[in-house]
Amino acid sequence: MSSYNILLLGSGGRENAIAWKLRQSKLCKELYIAPGNPGTATLGSNLNISVNDFDAIKEACLQDNIDILFVGPEDPLVNGIYDYFKADPQLKHIIVVGPSKEGAQLEGSKAFSKKFMQRHNIPTAAYQEFAEDNFDEGIAYLNQHTLPIVLKADGLAAGKGVVIAQSHEEAIQAFTTMIKEAQFGDASKKVVVEQFLTGIELSVFAFTDGKHYVLLPEAKDYKRIGEGDMGLNTGGMGAVSPVPFAQGDFMQKVVGRIINPTVKGLDAEKIVYNGFIFFGLINVDGEPYVIEYNCRMGDPETEVVMPRLENDLVELILKMHEGTLNEVLVAHDRRAACTVMLVSEGYPGSYPKGRVMTGFENVKDSILFHAGTAVKDHNTVTSGGRVIAITSYGNTISEALAISYENVDNIEYEGKYYRRDIGYEFI
Repeated sequence: MSSYNILLLGSGGRENAIAWKLRQSKLCKELYIAPGNPGTATLGSNLNISVNDFDAIKEACLQDNIDILFVGPEDPLVNGIYDYFKADPQLKHIIVVGPSKEGAQLEGSKAFSKKFMQRHNIPTAAYQEFAEDNFDEGIAYLNQHTLPIVLKADGLAAGKGVVIAQSHEEAIQAFTTMIKEAQFGDASKKVVVEQFLTGIELSVFAFTDGKHYVLLPEAKDYKRIGEGDMGLNTGGMGAVSPVPFAQGDFMQKVVGRIINPTVKGLDAEKIVYNGFIFFGLINVDGEPYVIEYNCRMGDPETEVVMPRLENDLVELILKMHEGTLNEVLVAHDRRAACTVMLVSEGYPGSYPKGRVMTGFENVKDSILFHAGTAVKDHNTVTSGGRVIAITSYGNTISEALAISYENVDNIEYEGKYYRRDIGYEFI
């Protein structure tokens, strides 16, 4: 059986978890991560290359005889790295895990994804889109809209481009800032305004070859900085898997009304899509709706999904490449996996960097996935807002969380902050 040289793009906790999973495969020969982090450095070779420097990525692929390019974050996908590889005679043989530029529009443009859902009768919140040319119409629409009102920058805004306005004044102010003052640059030239749905959110992940798909373990993440889901949005403060209500009748609705029509719709529209579809869903009184699509795995959800996926990830990638994912049975670990994210003080606003971290050797029964760390003078130091994810298994969500929280106390650095209520709805 041959083995493969793999280049993984990205530098966060998600990529550390993917690298951890790839490394377990007997089919993984050499693993390279660009740019990687101190966690990925223990699993493969980090390359000092930006995820959007396609020419440098090409050079690395040729130099290291790369067989598989695994794209972690959304930026290179939305920027068309799949198309770049397939258009280059020297690169086109490389298996790319990630959709085409057109497929990545599911995440890259809120307006594109909303129209796609409408075309395929996929349940989502009612919406309208506005830009500079119909700005006044937008103001009038906001003034008569029921509260609260959700406003989303159309393009990629690093998870920051969503406002849930509790008053018409707040909605109009946010709308004006996004469009007139280009708060998110090109990303907010167009703004999607949609109805607010009340329910409980979850993330469901499909891995697809564009015609068939397999479902990975689902997860629930916690976006707000404060306990009780209060305060500013972050990149994610923790996650749990499985999600207790994601079974039976509810999951049949998710598959029948959302996942099947999405994959069939991509196929029918001849949109090239090889990789992950992340369904950001909300359960409204037992009925699933799509809040958003992402064209890659989530973070910190990957830090609980990969530990619960029992299949060989490289084998799944090869099946995706062959278009035979329909032949695969995916096995999920029966245990729960939960992750707690340690962050820097001040996050998601400005935060200090370079705080020395200690206590790694005291961590027992948990897996550490580095998110925003660096090595300086032989010390591991903080270098991001979200610093490290502590993932544990347990027979129940409560048990897994208890182990992660025990280990939270073992890792020390100045200004350490974390949420103490991850998984609170299920305990």
